[in-house]
Amino acid sequence: MELETAARGRARGLSTSFRAGPSFRRIAAWVGEQARAQTDRWTLWTPVAFGIGAAIYLALPGEPLTLMAFLALAVAAGLVAATRWSPRRAFTVGLVLLAFGSAGFAAAKLRTQAVRAPIAPAGTGVVSIEAFVVDVASPGRGGPRLLLAPIRVSRLEPEATPIRVRVTLKDDDVLPAPGTAIRLRGMLNAPPPPASPGSYDFARDAFFDGIGGVGFALTPVREIEAAQRPPWRLAWEMRINAARWSLARQIVDEMGVESGGLAAAMVTGHEAFIPKEQVEALRAAGLAHIISISGLHMAIVGGFTFALVRLLIAAWPWAALRISSKKTAALAGFAAVLAYLVLSGAPSPAERAAITAAAAFGAILVDRQAISLRTLAIAALGILILHPEAVSEPGFQMSFAATAALVALAEAWPRVPKEINTPWPIRLVQAIGVWTAASLGASFVAGLATGPFAMQHFNRVATFGLVANLLVAPISSFLMMPALALGAVLAPLGLGAVPLAAADLAIDTMNRIAATAAGLPGAQLTVASAPGWTLAAAFLGILWLCLCRGPLRWLGLPFALAVAIYPRPSAPDAWIAADGSTVAVRAGDEAVLFRPDAKLFAAELWARRRGLRVPEGGLAARDRSYDCDRWSCAPRLGAETPRIAAIMTRRPSTIERKLPLFCDWAEVVIVRGEAAPCPAAVTLTQADFARGGSAELYREPDGWRIVWAQDLRGQRPWTLSDSGG
Repeated sequence: MELETAARGRARGLSTSFRAGPSFRRIAAWVGEQARAQTDRWTLWTPVAFGIGAAIYLALPGEPLTLMAFLALAVAAGLVAATRWSPRRAFTVGLVLLAFGSAGFAAAKLRTQAVRAPIAPAGTGVVSIEAFVVDVASPGRGGPRLLLAPIRVSRLEPEATPIRVRVTLKDDDVLPAPGTAIRLRGMLNAPPPPASPGSYDFARDAFFDGIGGVGFALTPVREIEAAQRPPWRLAWEMRINAARWSLARQIVDEMGVESGGLAAAMVTGHEAFIPKEQVEALRAAGLAHIISISGLHMAIVGGFTFALVRLLIAAWPWAALRISSKKTAALAGFAAVLAYLVLSGAPSPAERAAITAAAAFGAILVDRQAISLRTLAIAALGILILHPEAVSEPGFQMSFAATAALVALAEAWPRVPKEINTPWPIRLVQAIGVWTAASLGASFVAGLATGPFAMQHFNRVATFGLVANLLVAPISSFLMMPALALGAVLAPLGLGAVPLAAADLAIDTMNRIAATAAGLPGAQLTVASAPGWTLAAAFLGILWLCLCRGPLRWLGLPFALAVAIYPRPSAPDAWIAADGSTVAVRAGDEAVLFRPDAKLFAAELWARRRGLRVPEGGLAARDRSYDCDRWSCAPRLGAETPRIAAIMTRRPSTIERKLPLFCDWAEVVIVRGEAAPCPAAVTLTQADFARGGSAELYREPDGWRIVWAQDLRGQRPWTLSDSGG
């Protein structure tokens, strides 16, 4: 009897314990409580909704009618009006976010219509160009580049002439100053399509930048007397750029190319003087962001000015008693940011950073917190209203994610109360400890936030990037950028020697750190791109982690890791350039190039994106499996690589001579020119490339599967098919 009573007691205890455990109702109540804790945070999602609307527009396979933009605006207005009759707050929030999404779609469409301009037809060929030099663009792999405003382009009617073209010069050409009228003869084409199917579309960037043609010079640049005056806006732009170019040359003359090239890039935005090996070292060390004028530079210039003005006012008792040092310093910081924006040539990253800085200083002027997620949301919304296309740009994605992560870290950072009457040596040690911990935390968090974008867009991971950035951060913040700012102001007066010498020391130290980090084993890892949807999931997951409060924020962690953990698709067996001029074949984890001297940039982009490496001995790797001459390649007997043959010339005599031999032996025959199809082999010709662009080939049990870039791009104003190509 006693044993039976004890057993019943234990059973009742277990039953009570089970009923007291978590239940669906209790979990739902907890989730509801956590959701209610976010009620004052929903406005932070308005720029996200706006950006999603713009991204939907950019991802469409076809161009919608302009009427759709006005319908989207009408829908947005209707949704906002419907909030008056909304029964619940959650429903109101949903309506407002949908309204912002519709507005983002409309803004992107209207922006496209506003910037639409002529694009050079594909295959324009050799032309004579008379143009004004608008600016000296950042150099490309082929050499220095100029941004031109054409006056006349032979073979193109005035109404079909692009308003801007970018031309690559020979390495030994003398770069003319902005504002110069020039004449040259060169090849001109439409902006290049994606290097491979699904990769980044550089032509879309060129479209929104107003660049309707790219090419390279065949003759030296000659200065001419322009037959007409430039429009006043172009004239002002060229005057500003001429002053920037003059200052850049002065900095380089003062500091030398090794340090002066980097200094000129950080002050004026001109990267023409930076040695290529220096750029590669900075990239391998995870410090390439130093070159581009962006949020870091704007924050240092604006913050340095803000702190200096506050200090000067505090040191002047008369002024300290009569004016608000904080608001005056905010105005001065805002003015410094605007001046720096003009001096840098207002590239997109600098413009975005200036808008963000303006929002922060504006918050100070209206007695609000300068660094907050709400200020960041206002800045992001302002950027997207002006440039909705920024949502697709790696720079905006990385800077917005990093800034959101840093502001969220600042909100969560513990505030330790300061002790009174602490001896200054102890305060110094404490300050150093706090600064070190903050720098470690900021660099770590910013690296995690930007990691998915670096992996997906650039396919590179700098192994020692965190350490290198921690070492460079104090040098950049407290010496290099302030010294460059003072040097840029004083150099035109002949007084910039001392600050530029200090900047020279800082840049030299940074270069040594970059060279050391880049030279370590495994300094740079290549990571294949994940499926496209994973980047959107990671972006939203990072924003969820940053914008939400409490334990609910950790629901975004699996999505934030999507790019890092999602399995990579199998690499294609071959790649073909957009014009059929070269081919790459996969051999294990290597990309074997048929013509290592042609389209090398595009081939390397494709190889990195698929997690492959281009062997240093390119010709030796190719010749082991393929029999090649200058214009053709055919598979060798017994080679394990795919039986792909290519004729990489449009010359009819070469095609007629080689095609029958290739058709008998190869599984795939690629012909850059026109040719009749092979009876038993997959044949790709000029007509296929004109329609489809670059391609990836997959060998499957039932034959070859071909993925074309143009099919993924769709028919949009920035694609070749829409521009007459």
